[in-house]
Amino acid sequence: MNARKSREKQERDVEAVLDELYTTPPPGFVARRETLVAAAKTAGQADGARRIHAARRPTLAAWAANLLLRSQPEESRQFLELGQALREAYDALDADGLKELSAQRRRVVAALSRQAAQVAREAGHQLSEPAQQDLEATLRAVLADPDAAEQWAGGRLTSGLTPPSECRAGTAPPAKRPGSRSRPAAAPSRARASNDELAERRRARQEQLDRAQEAAEAAEQRLREERARRADVDAELRRARERTEEARRLMSAAEERMRQTRQEYRQAESDRQEAEERSRSAAEAFARAEREARKKAQDLRRLTAGTP
Repeated sequence: MNARKSREKQERDVEAVLDELYTTPPPGFVARRETLVAAAKTAGQADGARRIHAARRPTLAAWAANLLLRSQPEESRQFLELGQALREAYDALDADGLKELSAQRRRVVAALSRQAAQVAREAGHQLSEPAQQDLEATLRAVLADPDAAEQWAGGRLTSGLTPPSECRAGTAPPAKRPGSRSRPAAAPSRARASNDELAERRRARQEQLDRAQEAAEAAEQRLREERARRADVDAELRRARERTEEARRLMSAAEERMRQTRQEYRQAESDRQEAEERSRSAAEAFARAEREARKKAQDLRRLTAGTP
């Protein structure tokens, strides 16, 4: 039991390491991977070290998509739900609903793409125009293709995803070809059954569209809230930078005043020492003069006393 728990813990640790590795910017991916491989070997996790070493460096667009998934989990979950609803709506062939959801799809893809680019910039890497296009194609693929959605949800893309060329979510259903023949009218009982089935399909389709609508609106609302929050954070960061710059300016001025004060102190100290030296010299000269004056006075008194 303990051995099994130990293996499960090691497996969780390796999974966490891989999740962290795939959010490492591509230029530092290999160096970080080798560091993690060495750490796994030191911990006695040979299998984990092999799995980590097998990880391939992602492209810049794939890295940005992985980073978006990890840094914005709620928006990513709603985006995956929207993709599922779009695919279900396409299967139902509801042209009006698809038209509305397609517009929402374009808005959400554009908004998430911008958000991913912002997250990438904050991580120190500007997405080029080709990388931005690959990122948008990846997000469109996630909406259109369940396999692509599953790959992105894993958070370990190594390259961008390509939307399927046919039956993409958000495209209009195929129109009826001209000249096609209508089927003969069904018997009344079959017609009623068909009507009931059609009504049930319409009800289920409407529920799917409602869920998709709610998911898209929630995603857009979340994006608006995050945009507003980011604006507040950016404003606070700007104010903090201004305060830091002002404090740096004041500190530089204080350091300059301190430097000048030290210089003045050293000069004053030098002047004091010179004045003390002159004072000692003057005191010694005064003492010699005083002794000489006393001696001369004594000599004068002796001479005066001996005069007849």
